[in-house]
Amino acid sequence: MERSMISPGFVDDALQCLRRRGLDETVLLAAAGLPEKVTEPVSAERYGALWLAIAAAIDDEFFGEGARPMRAGSFTLLCHAIRSAATLEQALKRALRFLRLVMDDPHGELVVAEGLAQIVLKDDGAPRSAFAYRTFWIVVHGITCWLVGRRIPLRRVDFRCGPPAHGADYRLFFGAPVRFGQPESVLAFDAAFLTLPAIRDERALREFLRRAPANILVRYRHDAGLVAKVRARLRASAPARWPSFEDLAAQLRLPEPTLRRRLRLEGQTYREIKDELRRALAVAALTEGGKDVAAIAADLGFSEPSAFHRAFRKWTGRSPGAYRSEAAREA
Repeated sequence: MERSMISPGFVDDALQCLRRRGLDETVLLAAAGLPEKVTEPVSAERYGALWLAIAAAIDDEFFGEGARPMRAGSFTLLCHAIRSAATLEQALKRALRFLRLVMDDPHGELVVAEGLAQIVLKDDGAPRSAFAYRTFWIVVHGITCWLVGRRIPLRRVDFRCGPPAHGADYRLFFGAPVRFGQPESVLAFDAAFLTLPAIRDERALREFLRRAPANILVRYRHDAGLVAKVRARLRASAPARWPSFEDLAAQLRLPEPTLRRRLRLEGQTYREIKDELRRALAVAALTEGGKDVAAIAADLGFSEPSAFHRAFRKWTGRSPGAYRSEAAREA
């Protein structure tokens, strides 16, 4: 499925709120430029148009999945509420507080521990649908990525509910380990991102709102843009063989200043991309437990184990050995 497309399963999820109310879904599908039966992936723009049409029809921008309706216009007010935040952390706290006031449940809490920032969702009663939790993550992750001008890579996404019929689509969408049937619904990323500054002004907000919600569906997905292309190129070879920045620019047939500028526009540098991939490879190797730390360090292209230890502690707040021990206890 192309990165700019949305799975038909997610379209069906959105339509469920109309079926529960006995509303004619064909009218809203037509208004969004979609056929009566959606069997193929749809564009983010079409899905966004359907989201807006459903919100207008039921006066709820959260598809009827909250304890109270998220009345039409709430998303716009949410964006205004976070726009003046100084950092990602402040923006997240404002967003979570706003959504709790609007919907009551599910509501999120920001928990920071052991190098991870975790948005933990709380709700009363039985677990909600995977679609409800996914929609919450899309809103919060999408608007905060926009605010800081870069994708915030996810470490894991947990769902309190069981797996939906199209659970594979969830794993593809988030680009991170996705687990269902967990004690709590959690979206986790590196706590270091919390200090990122907000960079958007009122003019940028007006443009963002003009294109919402389509722009939060795919703009900051893990597989979007030049960063994704660079990441895919690096994944195809061992870290020790990764090209220098100069060689990468030549391979992509881009002048070095152009490559640097385009990566910065997507909020990352070549070094950050390499660090992100090395961290993911290190975590996987330590969790699997088949190699000692020195061998892992060599595989990742570090000249000596001590350099790997320093880097891993910077990434996670823990030593490789401590991380491996904790992973073994949780297995």
